[in-house]
Amino acid sequence: MRHTAAKLFAAAAIATSLATVAAGQASADPTVTPAAQDIVGVGSDTIQAVLGQFSTDYNASLTAAGDTTSPRLYSYDATPAGNITTKTGATSIARPNGSGAGITALNNNTSSTVNFARSSRAPQSTDPSTDDFVAFARDAVSWAGKTGGNAPANLSTADLNGIYTCSITNWNQITDVSGYTGPNAAIDAYIPQVNSGTRAFFLQAIGGGTSVTPGSCVKAYTPEENEGTDAVFNDVNAVFPYSAAHYIGQTVGGHTTTTDAPGYLSLRSVDGTSPIAGNALNPAFTATNYGRTVYNVLRDSELNGTGTLSTALQNIFGGTGWICSDPTAAADIASYGFQALPLFACGAVTHS
Repeated sequence: MRHTAAKLFAAAAIATSLATVAAGQASADPTVTPAAQDIVGVGSDTIQAVLGQFSTDYNASLTAAGDTTSPRLYSYDATPAGNITTKTGATSIARPNGSGAGITALNNNTSSTVNFARSSRAPQSTDPSTDDFVAFARDAVSWAGKTGGNAPANLSTADLNGIYTCSITNWNQITDVSGYTGPNAAIDAYIPQVNSGTRAFFLQAIGGGTSVTPGSCVKAYTPEENEGTDAVFNDVNAVFPYSAAHYIGQTVGGHTTTTDAPGYLSLRSVDGTSPIAGNALNPAFTATNYGRTVYNVLRDSELNGTGTLSTALQNIFGGTGWICSDPTAAADIASYGFQALPLFACGAVTHS
């Protein structure tokens, strides 16, 4: 019953709870140094904001219950670059930027430094089989162009494939969009950096399940994902992959900072289907190849072990844990633009 209430709460959360969630929005990084026993995560840019909110609300729930001993939850943003000391007694590490970098940090360190990695991509064959990818929400990846620029409102998968493999380099080569006559202007295709889960997912989606290798026409400069404030996007010919959930969190939920905002960009459709319906993710879009599950990645031996650490991890990330069962977590998921997973899927574990 608790799970069911949470899912129903999530469906209405965008309309009813945005102001409440925004009022409790967490800072980018922990405002205190986490204790050695605390649960600390790094990695994906796409889900960093909702994990920051989770940390604020989960820790508040422990305090409200008078629990002063259970490990607290903390999450470090993907930027800015530099070294971070994640908790008391931890080894200083380079701040991981992106899903891949977060997973690498998880596997190159122990729980005294990193407990989980945020990942906006599914497990890959190169990931250790001992990594548990624990599902918690649904997202989708579309593309964005400069508001008022030369890009149409819709591109097909074939168009996006052509743009990123460089068989399409000019807007006048786009001939399959009804009512659109592209100008004679070179397309400026941008893509996030190589550790980005959004990059990896997008390249596979436009390849129909087989990852595309970006061509030489794709810009060498790699802007931070899901941020349209970079000056390079003040460009009528810009094209950039973008998380639809993150975009909704920014534009509907109001979860923005100076850099974490749509800026010059607006989200567009793929194959005639909009990624947004009303103020939420469009289920018809998330059902396509552009829909994805997002995860927290943990060490299997710790998630499914015994003792205080395993109990804390299950209490937060497990199928009956706080993220999957608490109404406040459901409201956070909705407010940040993501779709709540069905009861059987939240907390489910997959491996490489």
